[in-house]
Amino acid sequence: MDFLRGRIADLGLRCGFRERQTVYLPGNVLNVSELKREAAARSAVGLRSRFIDADSLRALTGIERRGAVLSSGAGEVDPAAMVAGLWRSVLTRGARMYAPTEVVNIQNGRARVALATADGPVVHARYAVFATGYEVVKHVHPRGFKVQSTWAMATAPQPARLWPSRCLIWEAADPYLYLRTTLDGRVIVGGEDEEFSDEKKRDALIPSKIAAIRGKLKLLLPALDTTPDFAWAGCFGASASGLPAIGAIPGAARCFAVMGYGGNGITFSVIAAQIIQRAILGLPDPDAELFALPR
Repeated sequence: MDFLRGRIADLGLRCGFRERQTVYLPGNVLNVSELKREAAARSAVGLRSRFIDADSLRALTGIERRGAVLSSGAGEVDPAAMVAGLWRSVLTRGARMYAPTEVVNIQNGRARVALATADGPVVHARYAVFATGYEVVKHVHPRGFKVQSTWAMATAPQPARLWPSRCLIWEAADPYLYLRTTLDGRVIVGGEDEEFSDEKKRDALIPSKIAAIRGKLKLLLPALDTTPDFAWAGCFGASASGLPAIGAIPGAARCFAVMGYGGNGITFSVIAAQIIQRAILGLPDPDAELFALPR
């Protein structure tokens, strides 16, 4: 988050980045005792986390639970505005964009990569990085990779009803629940993940899933108006370990993959940018093996 904040400032991106704390609530996966151990484990490795009691939790969030893990070092951002700003920045420095363009074949040479497109033209580059999200690239087989569906909604703006700290809130439950605020006073809340990727089936479940999310939100924060102003669904890729696949593609010289972010795309994309940049420059990265693709 510190790296991302610095990059946003360096490039002058207007994307609503704000530092936030995170509250991790007890649920059916981790109870209060287990969250206390979780907080201690985080603190022991240098993460800014501690367990807070019911009174402190109520003061921060208005939520009635026996306690929670409070962590610093998080942030929130408008991801669409951030990505648009990044593209504008890179285009001003000589990059070229071809979209929408489908790559149908990859040929590796000693010094170049040739990317054949569905429309016919071939793009040549010294290196290729495939940041394809939940779509698996040829030659890439992340361990335990699966595609999941998720649902989310945004309320109408209601700044006077939001919790005092505006912290990010997660529940240690399965299915999990997460919520955060926006600059105009909305609440974005989501979860209810299921392990399938069929778009028609996923979208058909929007009404029932949003009803379940609304019910959980109302129990947590009764003062909120939980009427959805927007509701949507999407897919994401995840691995058995929860870590994405980042690194060189085995058997494909000069090609790199970045995929399987799970629900942590902004965080892991920053890590991926650092790892891939150093790999191209021939520099070691202490985290590279942690995310490397199986060989």
